[in-house]
Amino acid sequence: MLRTLSLVLALSATSCAAQSHPAETSSKSDACQRAIAMSDADRGVAVLVLKDGELVCSSPGPTLDQPYELWSGTKSFLGIMAAIAAKDGLLSLDEPVAATLTEWQDDTQREKITLRHLLSMTSGHKSRVGRPPGYATAVASDITAPPGSKFLYGPVPSQIFGEVMRRKLQASGKSGGPKEYLEERLFAPLGIEDYSWRNGPDKQPLMPQGVVMSARDWAKFGEFVRSNGQIDGTRIVDPDTFETLFEGSAANAAYGLTWWLPRPSQSKDAVTATTDIDDYAELLPADMVVAAGAGNQRLYVIPSLGVTIVRLAELDLAAALRGDQGKWSDFEFIQLALEAVGNKAPPPSN
Repeated sequence: MLRTLSLVLALSATSCAAQSHPAETSSKSDACQRAIAMSDADRGVAVLVLKDGELVCSSPGPTLDQPYELWSGTKSFLGIMAAIAAKDGLLSLDEPVAATLTEWQDDTQREKITLRHLLSMTSGHKSRVGRPPGYATAVASDITAPPGSKFLYGPVPSQIFGEVMRRKLQASGKSGGPKEYLEERLFAPLGIEDYSWRNGPDKQPLMPQGVVMSARDWAKFGEFVRSNGQIDGTRIVDPDTFETLFEGSAANAAYGLTWWLPRPSQSKDAVTATTDIDDYAELLPADMVVAAGAGNQRLYVIPSLGVTIVRLAELDLAAALRGDQGKWSDFEFIQLALEAVGNKAPPPSN
């Protein structure tokens, strides 16, 4: 169901919005404070919870405006970029990547790879998490599995998508690359201005992990997703492509096209194990979608409940490189956030 996008994120003087019934207000406020305390206990720096576009729970005001690394939370911008580009007639998800990367033509391994494969991490490229190569190096990377057969999470597919977008934009006569395209078509219209995007070794913007953004601005993006890709009542994404972003693949039902999903996962990779939403899939809203980054950076969007939740934290780099999730539980945090907005929380975990 389409929802009107609200960008009114004005902060109240307290962490939780007041309600008419004192007992209910106290319960929501307590859940809000416990959600913030849970985040703070694991290097948390900002929590922001919106209900129907209105702020109902947050960390102290200044922390909401401080940009932090989203790490792999950046990847979810790529899926939305693809949906906008499809609307603009620049691409379709099932087109061969070789149609743009002509050096892949007549290569029996690469000619079968589609844009869908890149965005779902099923292109067959194996790459090291946290070590993004430049675009050219990514394009030349080896294929280790048939396209679509295996979920291989890493930076190479995202960097390849960056090069695809760069060439498509150049061929269409547009100035700038994928970063400038997203700024023009999405960030500026949403009022997202105070952010940065780190470059890789080739001086091109890092597609897998480069965005540094505040909780307030990441929430604006979440509200855009919650509204089915609308800005001021106008849908700027291709509807079919947008919906496909939130469908899992045969290789990993818990990962769509750059978005994590509450689905039981058959993939045993270490990255899927860093979030527990697949473990509690039956207890979480089926339409919830999640952007996730190292250090447990999170953007949760639940359209059916009108809820957008942001959680930012400092990164323990050593733990991230080990693949150590620590004590963080997405399920427990979502429970508290839903209590804070007055929605019935899922049953407690065992």
